[in-house]
Amino acid sequence: MGEEMKGNAAEVVSHLQDSAALKTALIGQKDLIVQIANLLTEAFRKGNKVLLFGNGGSAADAQHIACELSGKFYRHRDSLPAIALTTNTSALTAIANDYDYAEVFSRQVRGLAREGDVAIGISTSGDSPNVIRGLQEARHCGAVTVAFSGQGGRLGEEADHVLSVPSTDTPRIQEAHITAGHIICYLVEKELFG
Repeated sequence: MGEEMKGNAAEVVSHLQDSAALKTALIGQKDLIVQIANLLTEAFRKGNKVLLFGNGGSAADAQHIACELSGKFYRHRDSLPAIALTTNTSALTAIANDYDYAEVFSRQVRGLAREGDVAIGISTSGDSPNVIRGLQEARHCGAVTVAFSGQGGRLGEEADHVLSVPSTDTPRIQEAHITAGHIICYLVEKELFG
């Protein structure tokens, strides 16, 4: 094996170890993960919905989690009302153009959120203005607010429940977020559908 190949293999191992370490760190937030799953379960039982939003990879995570809830995770079962606010490009571009990009989520939340809904804002930096404003508007509408963030940032100040990954490394934070999201989807599905 050439020196370059050995170096690349060592980097692969390093990335995998870093990712595994952050996921292991989530064990310290196991009670919070259960609590968030319970919030979603109770909202669905009461006929409420879940709204999810974020930018870039966090937008993809919002869509991924919404898909697992509205489609299926492990079980063939009824659909759950989960909406990613990142998927309507006409709304995103119109709001950004007519108002401001910082309003793309808050404006949609204002139209959709009701008391008892759950809003999940995802930002690896914890400082995305549009995610912060989205959670602020959700709280104003009476929704329960959840933040998925990295280490630091203002997002945690705007949410009722904060899952904070102890890192500033965006890809590793995103990997931990989707792991937590998958666990939450599993717990919700198990509780509601047995």
